Amino acid sequence: MKKYIRPLLYGLLALLVLAQFYRPTRNLSNDQANHVSTKYPVPADVEAILKPACYDCHSNQTQYPWYAEVQPVASWLANHVAEGKRKLNFSTFTNRKIAVQNHKFEEIIEMVKEEDMPLSSYTWIHGDARLSEQQRQTLVAWAQMNMDSLAAQYPADSLVLKRK
Repeated sequence: MKKYIRPLLYGLLALLVLAQFYRPTRNLSNDQANHVSTKYPVPADVEAILKPACYDCHSNQTQYPWYAEVQPVASWLANHVAEGKRKLNFSTFTNRKIAVQNHKFEEIIEMVKEEDMPLSSYTWIHGDARLSEQQRQTLVAWAQMNMDSLAAQYPADSLVLKRK
């Protein structure tokens, strides 16, 4: 049994070294033409919360840490960011139907209130992304204000997502 361990370890080491040559696509477009702030007011205090707590995974403005250069972490982070942007992308927010925008504000309220966002795995490493109760209340109030604004501008049935 011991004679197989050394070749196995060398093989794993070789795989790890070879994996370093694979580089996943990075989220660096920084296209802000349809950013949430182009339609909805984003006060400085809200922006100060969104930037460290949300934008890395939910915008086209990801700031990559040093460990994003190491595989398999780089691939895991790329998938994580892609999934986060699929669910909510502040950089393409106004490109969505008005009912989707309204629903995303509703989801922000729910996720922030229930402390599901930001993810604990993210805040464990990025301490500045941990939200205080005051910051949570600020984000919730901002999202609610935007929902109220939409409700005042559009007919109620246009703000409801149609189930397919």
